[in-house]
Amino acid sequence: MKHFCVVWCLMFLASSVFSQTLEECRKLAREHYPEIRQYDLIRQTEQYNLSNAAKVWIPQISLSAQASYQSAAPTYPEAFSSMMQAGGVNISGVRKDQYKVALDVSQHIWDGGKSAADKVIAQADANEQNCRVDVSLHDLQTRVDNVFFGILLFDERVSQTKSLIAMLESNLSRMQAYLKNGVATQSDVDVVEVELLTASQSLGQIEASRDCYRRVMEVFIGQPLSSDNLMRPEMQEVVGYESARPELALFDAQNNVLDARRKLINSATKPRFSAFAQGYYGYPGFDMFESMTSAKWSFNAIVGVRMSWNFGAYYTNNNNLEKLNIAQSQVSVRREVFLFNTEVKVAQEDGEIVRLRKAVDDDVRIVELRRRVRVAAESQFANGVIDATDLLRKITEESEAMFNLSAHEIALLQAIYRLKSTLNQ
Repeated sequence: MKHFCVVWCLMFLASSVFSQTLEECRKLAREHYPEIRQYDLIRQTEQYNLSNAAKVWIPQISLSAQASYQSAAPTYPEAFSSMMQAGGVNISGVRKDQYKVALDVSQHIWDGGKSAADKVIAQADANEQNCRVDVSLHDLQTRVDNVFFGILLFDERVSQTKSLIAMLESNLSRMQAYLKNGVATQSDVDVVEVELLTASQSLGQIEASRDCYRRVMEVFIGQPLSSDNLMRPEMQEVVGYESARPELALFDAQNNVLDARRKLINSATKPRFSAFAQGYYGYPGFDMFESMTSAKWSFNAIVGVRMSWNFGAYYTNNNNLEKLNIAQSQVSVRREVFLFNTEVKVAQEDGEIVRLRKAVDDDVRIVELRRRVRVAAESQFANGVIDATDLLRKITEESEAMFNLSAHEIALLQAIYRLKSTLNQ
């Protein structure tokens, strides 16, 4: 007894380790899916955008150089120049060729809230893009679930077909014994053998279809499946019917982006204040009298506070805000349509679950009755009451009843997980 318990525990641990579960397939598919890399790219883009928005408060420095020649330049009146020349002072006026190397420094004091709005937009855009990836990955999970339950269904079909083959082989051996004893005819043996060959042929086709589904799953998860048979997930219950789909978060994120853009539009109508400093080395300088008497280059500087107010932003402000209002209304409509379609889908899937639960309950009773009928048919055939064709029909009907039970159980599981996926539970 102790040895049996040890063996049973080892078998249980082995099945737990090597059986591939639905959650494992979902996790591996999510990690393997190329779009998962979008999260990191979105995060990097957000950091760059936030950094750019913050750098607007760094003093802006520009260096420029200029050489020009102008058609006229400031000069003293001729009478005043003659008077000064008589006193021995030569005033030629400002030269027409002028040169300047300038350094400008500007520092924002208040930008009307533009930089703050840029930061909010950067964060809102990143959140919206993340939500789009969430929606895509949720769709991926649905596709993985469909393939997973398809494999389970083929696994069950393979198992039931092998059971049918074993049953037919047993009856074929029995028929051959009956033939030797004169109880059965050669045609009885041939009928059973034909059914056995047909079942074996069907098994090969089912296994080929299952292998195709397994290859699709391996493409999703990016590696071979770790076991020959997948582990059937536990039967779960749906907790509430409130949707938590990632699409709803996406609609909220889209509204947040529009709110952030509203702040940017409003900031365009605000005045801007900044401090500035300008220094240049060149000719002429700020001291115009000195530049009239001498062509020497000089250092010049000016500091101050600047205010700018673009009234043109008011011309389109209302229109731009109304466009945002329309865009938000469109988001609201899409949200309502999505919730309506989800509600319809939930009602359909919930009804399907009720139907399948009833089918499973009926199948349990049908399998038991089919088993009794088949056992009785084997006894009747041994006593010559029925022929081999009748016996094979009973065997096939029991096998189909067993498969229907398993298929309905798997379909019920899939329906429950589909409903949970629809609600994102």
